[in-house]
Amino acid sequence: MIFKSRMQPVKPPLEGYHSRVIAYLCVAISFTALATEQGLSNLYAGIIVYALVYPHVVRAIVEFLNSERPLHGRMVLLGLDGLHTGLFIVMCGFNAVPSIVFMLLISFASIIIGGPLFMFAAWLLVLVGLMVSAAIMMPQFMPQSSALVALASLLSGGTFMLIMASFVYSQGRKLEQAQKAIRAEQEKTARLATNLSKYLSPQVWESIFSGKQSVKLETRRKKLTVFFSDIRGFTELAEEMEAEALTDLLNNYLNEMSRIALEYGGTIDKFIGDCVMVFFGDPVSQGAKQDAEAAVSMAIAMRKHMKILRQQWRSQGITKPLEIRMGLSTGYCTVGNFGANTRMDYTIIGREVNLASRLESAAEAGEILIPHETYSLIKDLIMCRDKGQISVKGFSRPIQIYQVVGLRRDLGAAPTFVEHEKPGFSMYLDTNNIRNYDKDEIIRSLEQAAGKLRDKIII
Repeated sequence: MIFKSRMQPVKPPLEGYHSRVIAYLCVAISFTALATEQGLSNLYAGIIVYALVYPHVVRAIVEFLNSERPLHGRMVLLGLDGLHTGLFIVMCGFNAVPSIVFMLLISFASIIIGGPLFMFAAWLLVLVGLMVSAAIMMPQFMPQSSALVALASLLSGGTFMLIMASFVYSQGRKLEQAQKAIRAEQEKTARLATNLSKYLSPQVWESIFSGKQSVKLETRRKKLTVFFSDIRGFTELAEEMEAEALTDLLNNYLNEMSRIALEYGGTIDKFIGDCVMVFFGDPVSQGAKQDAEAAVSMAIAMRKHMKILRQQWRSQGITKPLEIRMGLSTGYCTVGNFGANTRMDYTIIGREVNLASRLESAAEAGEILIPHETYSLIKDLIMCRDKGQISVKGFSRPIQIYQVVGLRRDLGAAPTFVEHEKPGFSMYLDTNNIRNYDKDEIIRSLEQAAGKLRDKIII
């Protein structure tokens, strides 16, 4: 009989050695009681010796074979144990108490090994062993159990079950401790993954963890829309502000720009001081046209949001007007992992990257410049103004460029936003994003501001 917990994954037949020794010892004790009561015979002596020797023989065979198929070996031994159980029941003359104890032993062991399915299989094998042994041996039927036989069988069987129950309990506690350790490691890994994810764009991080992208040095050619932006006047401001205040301002700006970039589906490539580099079309793409529209729409949203940031900075005492300037370009780039096997950078290179950077440098404060390739993809959604051709460093021919005005839906007869900025006054109102329950409060604020302005004019 195999008596082994499934919680022991390595070489199951060998790990059931001690439990098998105890189980077959129970068989030997029961037959010793029968021999004591009925007189020692060659049959009983042979059974007792066999029960004491069999587990050791099985161990030697398993060690010799060194089986790499533990499940197969476990099922074979279970089959032998079932046949043995049927044989032992026949040899004891179907004595009631020993027979019941033998059935409990094989049932208990098979449930521990593989659950109810294994138990039913064991019962079937016991039945086979019963039928074959009864047909061969034609045993004498002795169902009555004496006090000695019953006591010996029950005590030995009960001892085995107590030992196995304590073993299962011990394994359960070890499993519980292992699960706690695993949960602790998972939490630690999750925290580490969360921290590391902040060094990569969410799209790249997700593609790596989902297995869509391998972590090795490889690149591919794809049509992307590349975006560059920086803050005009930031260098002069850096010379006037303390490092700590400048750091807070920069982090605030980059955090807001990153939020907008992710909102529109952009892959944030890198930050270089106040410069932000984002590209659309990898690792997730909606198509070249949709990617270009999302990129330019993002640029417009960033330009609008700068008005809100300027209000915040002005309340902090930063009176210098800071404007964002942006450049975009659409075309084929090489994208993927660049660097060394020990340190990689997921980025893009190519002509369009250089062009987007040059257009950003050529843009005026608050201006968004795009080349003709990008314009041809977004002109139905976004209104642009032709700015003619300019010479760009690194390009042999002049580049046709366009200035992005705004979304066509916002520039119609009933625009959804109002924006105005003067010394001492800044307003940006987007009716699409105003919640109904905030409307009355906004109206009161505007009326209060208008009242103060009228009083100032009268005075």
